[in-house]
Amino acid sequence: MNTIIFCDIAELKLIKKFNKKKIVKGFTTNPSLMRKAGANDYKSYSKKILKICKKKPVSLEVFADDYINMKKQAIQINNWAKNIYVKIPIINSKGIFMGKVIKELNSKNIKLNITAVYNSTQVQRILNSINKKTKVIISIFAGRASDTGKDPIPVFKKSIALSKKYKNVKILWASVREPFNYIQAKQLKCHIITVPPDIIEKIEKFGKSFNQLTKETVKKFLIDSKKSNFKI
Repeated sequence: MNTIIFCDIAELKLIKKFNKKKIVKGFTTNPSLMRKAGANDYKSYSKKILKICKKKPVSLEVFADDYINMKKQAIQINNWAKNIYVKIPIINSKGIFMGKVIKELNSKNIKLNITAVYNSTQVQRILNSINKKTKVIISIFAGRASDTGKDPIPVFKKSIALSKKYKNVKILWASVREPFNYIQAKQLKCHIITVPPDIIEKIEKFGKSFNQLTKETVKKFLIDSKKSNFKI
């Protein structure tokens, strides 16, 4: 099984550029990325993204914090295009599990991307809330977990094993920190990894030898020392 790459971005110019790349099979966004990209009107900005990316899957997130409005937003977002996965956080800001929303949307055949997941117990709770037909992505935040000194690998191993009974479920490696995370995701047979643009470009350059890297590194140091007119 091949691990496919999604691009994690909301900037329109970059979406245009990366939508043309064969290596990129889809896009993920979130409210923070949308804000950083300068979005003021969520609906109109989302539709600009969807106008660029008409075929590849696009994950767009709800930003409501309660059951009623989260469900309402999810249904509205889902109606914008056929290639949408609606992102639902596993819990709201008060720590309440969003299982009811997940179950109801899933039963309406709405494709979901369950986000902000950190452990296999959460994955099991999601699996208990869904059917075995409608497509679901479960996004596990590897980078943010490792930032706190926790190893995310065991979580992925267990989560991938749990999801095997569900052919409609894909496990996604989120919050990438370095290009090597792609190799790790492939070794684990993770279904998807979502990667920021600068790291995708580094992945495209995979294959350099250590000798080549050594030479390039030394050359860079030499060029910078000359530019600075360093003398001893």
